[in-house]
Formats: sequence, C-alpha cells, structure tokens
Amino acid sequence: MNFTILSILNLLTGQTGNAPSFAGFDSSIILDKIAELERSVGTLAIQDGPIASAHVILLAAGVVIFLGVAGEAFFKKTGIPDVTFLMMLGVIIGPVFGIIQPEAVIQVVPYFAALALIIIMFDGGLNLDIKHVIKTAHFSVTLAILGFILSVVIITLAAHFVLNWLWLESILLGSIVGGSSSAIVFGLVRNIKISEETKSMLSFESALTDILATIVAFILFEAVLAGQFDLQTLQETLGRAIVVGLILGFGVGVPWMYVSTKLGNAQHAYMLTLGVLFVLFFLANSFGESGALTALVFGLMLGNKNHLSKILKFKLPRIETDDPTHNQLTFLVRSFFFVFVGLMASFGQIEYIIFGILITVAVYFGRLFVGKITLTKRFSKLDRAVTNSMIPRGLAAAVLATYPVTMGLPNAEAYPQIIFFIILSSVIITTIGLGKSKNIPPPESMEGGFVKKPPEDSSQS
Repeated sequence: MNFTILSILNLLTGQTGNAPSFAGFDSSIILDKIAELERSVGTLAIQDGPIASAHVILLAAGVVIFLGVAGEAFFKKTGIPDVTFLMMLGVIIGPVFGIIQPEAVIQVVPYFAALALIIIMFDGGLNLDIKHVIKTAHFSVTLAILGFILSVVIITLAAHFVLNWLWLESILLGSIVGGSSSAIVFGLVRNIKISEETKSMLSFESALTDILATIVAFILFEAVLAGQFDLQTLQETLGRAIVVGLILGFGVGVPWMYVSTKLGNAQHAYMLTLGVLFVLFFLANSFGESGALTALVFGLMLGNKNHLSKILKFKLPRIETDDPTHNQLTFLVRSFFFVFVGLMASFGQIEYIIFGILITVAVYFGRLFVGKITLTKRFSKLDRAVTNSMIPRGLAAAVLATYPVTMGLPNAEAYPQIIFFIILSSVIITTIGLGKSKNIPPPESMEGGFVKKPPEDSSQS
C-alpha cells in the first residue's frame, strides 16, 4: 500500500481504536473501504516505470478536464477558485495513489513550466487594457516591489532562525515565493466585480512579481552554489531582463499586431501567432530574460491593437476579438498546470508543513500592511479588501521549487515540501478573503469601486 495512505490509515486506526462506538457502528468498515479503493487504483496504475500506462494517463487527463470545467463553473457561481480542487486532484493521482511518480514530474518540469509560463503570461497581456495599466502602473509597481521585499524578509528571517538555514539559502526560499502568481490572479480578477483599474493593477502586479521572483531566484541559485552573493550582478541581470523583454515584446508585437489583423480569420492565423510567441521565448532566453516579460508585452500589444493603432497613426482592418482557440488552449494549460503543482507535493517532514502554513499567514499580514500604505482613498473598500486578499503563490514558485533538487543545493528536498504548502495555504487564504469581500457592496451603482473622487472625501480634500 502507498506509504502516504498507510500512514493516514495507521493514524486513523490509532485514533478510532479508542473511540466509542456510535450505535454499534464499526468504524473500521470505512477504513477498509478506503484501503480497498487504494488497492483498486494501485492495481489499475501498476507500472514498471515512473509513470502509469497510456490509458490510465488518458483517464486522469479526462478527469482533469471535467474537473477544470466544473471548477470554472463553480467559481463563477460561488467566487471560490477552482485552483484548490485541481491541486488536490494532483495530490491524489500523484503522492497518494502513485499513478505518476515524482521523478517523472521532475523530468518534465522544464518543458511544461515553459509552456505554461508563456501561454498564461501571453493570455494575461491580451486581457489587460493598456489605458488602465498606465493609469495604475505606479500602484502596481509599488505593490509589487514592497510586497516582494517584505515577503522575502519575513520568510528569510523565519527560515534562518526557525529552520537554522544559512542566510543565502533562507533568502533563496523567500525569493521563490516572494510574489503572487499571475497564473492564478489573471483568472481570479476576471470574475470578481471590482473596478477595471483594480483588475489591471492586480494583474500587472502579479506579472511583475513572477518576473522578479524568477530573475532573483536564478541569481541566488548560483550564489548558493558559489557561497557568495553579488548585488551588482543582481542589478545588471534585472536591468538586462527588463530591456530585453521590452525590446522584443514591443519590437515584434507592434508589426505583428498589423500582420495578425491582416490575416483575419485565416485558417492558421492563431497558430502563426503561437509560433511567433515560441520564437520570442527562445530569443528572450538567449539574451538573458526568462521570457515572461516578453510574452506579457507581446500579448499586451495584440490585445490593445485598436487603441495602439490610433496612437501610432496607422490604419488597421476590422479587428476580431476573443479567439476561441486561444481561450481553449489557455483553459487546458491552466487546468493541467495546477494538477501538475499537486503532483509535486511531498509530505516528508511535518515541521516543513507547519512552517509553510505559518509563514503564509505571516505573509498575509505583511500584505495587509503593504496594502494599507499603498492604496489611497481613490480605492473603494471593496477594491482594498480584494487587493489585501490577493496573495496566491503558484506557477513561478512551483517551478522554481524543483531547481534546488536538480542542482544539488543544500536542503534541496525541503523546498518542494515547504513551497507546496505555501502555495496551498496562500490559495486558501485568498479564497477565504474573496469570500468575505463578496459581502462588501460596490460603491453607488458602480461595478467595482476605483473611485477617483469619492463624494464623502471631496469636502475634506
């Protein structure tokens, strides 16, 4: 029997063994049924290598798609993100039932992570309104930088003094989970009745922190191996990544928004755009950028073709929006990614689990502090409440958590364990916060509440 299931059953048996019987009911029947289910799935998933046979994997993929669709519908009805359900499905088919073993997951991390990163960042750019981004850019940048720094400080201090890690290792852990996940935030803000400006602010902030976390973490990987950290290298690498991302994103995005519109509804128009996106990702990596910023800016160009054509003063043919192929592809990548995160879960040491949960709570209180000093009275109570709750960790953290193992860093096995529970805890906290925010009415008749001049404050200003 799977070690995880065996441990749970032993724990439950020990607890229920001394428990009084309820009306003669034999509680061991439940445990037997759970064990029988585990044996059945174990027989189904029997395998020689780290991954089950093709028909079992296709069954799992079918379940992921069904759950993804159901979770999305559930989210639209209740406001509860589907991310948690998808992650728990990954835990079930991975660590619990062993249909897919951890070594198989680690082998495909670089490939699937790259695909998920560029598709989700590109999708985020497509759905950002550049006018709203510009209007709230200073809020986004402030939230991103202050939030990232404070999260890194909190986690670094905790890892150093609680886990007794070295300073560099502690800073590395903090940088990996220092920012909110654009993969989650992009999906959440679309279905929340907050102002468009706040949606743009949160989306842009999460994209910035994903990029920041990726760049800083890779510099720290090398620093941990070398045993020393160079601040000048960090500054140069950040600067180069920003310049490369903007040049490639704008340089290719502007001409391609004209070409793609000319193509119109041609049979393979979207595939050509996807091909350009993949080439851009390769070029960005070749010139020292992770590809995230390039994909975001490229998507921003294509998503704002109508507005940008007026600024650049060139005429575009009629613009088609809402490509169904892209929407379906984004849905698939997003759904499978969060199951993928669950597959990487590890339950080795209880202290890492407790540490991950408690440190997430500390990061949440840090977020409240950053939100309080950043958001002005221009934001309604609803916008501020949603912003304060938006701390989910995801794509960048899950991917970066695997690198210490492949690079042979100290405490490598601890990173996936701690980071998985930080991701899960942060998603749960975000879910609870958004649930409470639903009880806050939008100001006046507006959907949302980015209020430029609130009537109640106009007399005081």
